[in-house]
Amino acid sequence: MSKIETVEQLRALYPAAKGLAVDKQLTRLDPHCRKFISLSPFLVLSTKGQDGLIDISPRGGDPGFIHVEGDETLLLPDWPGNNRLDNLENILADPAISVIFLIPGVDETLRVHGVAEIRIDEALTGRFAVGSKLPKSVLRIQVKEAYLHCAKALMRARLWEADAQIERGELPSIAQMIQDQAGLSGPTESQSDMVARYRKILY
Repeated sequence: MSKIETVEQLRALYPAAKGLAVDKQLTRLDPHCRKFISLSPFLVLSTKGQDGLIDISPRGGDPGFIHVEGDETLLLPDWPGNNRLDNLENILADPAISVIFLIPGVDETLRVHGVAEIRIDEALTGRFAVGSKLPKSVLRIQVKEAYLHCAKALMRARLWEADAQIERGELPSIAQMIQDQAGLSGPTESQSDMVARYRKILY
């Protein structure tokens, strides 16, 4: 097996990016980016750990759950999760952050790179109140780069096509899978019970 080890070897295999693939990259959010974010109920966030590995996590909410504050700033609330805090701890050591936004039914995605800080100002957390509940913190992301991705990957995946969707029963429940991975035994929570429990504690 041959291994690519230099940029020169890599570029001998792939032609240089040109045209719109390069020109589309922005240093701030334009009206199209802001509109895309306002319609997005889901994103994937990535940060770099002190071990050099990348941590990635999904975040979701109603469309527009991320607030756009001008052309260079995003505000992302942090709602209850598993309390591992991988991404938040990473940001304290290295503020670099990347986000990919998705919109159901749209094959294009939006990619944003920047630097983040963790804020707990009441004026910020209060903006994301759901009933009486507030996020514990808010990520304030300073945008450095933003650009739209073409549709090819999601078209190949047929992500939004109904006949491409998998029945949940094709997999064991998440509780069963984690119990197996942890080498535990005993009764497990059913998938339907887990969903019902989560719906009570989403915020």
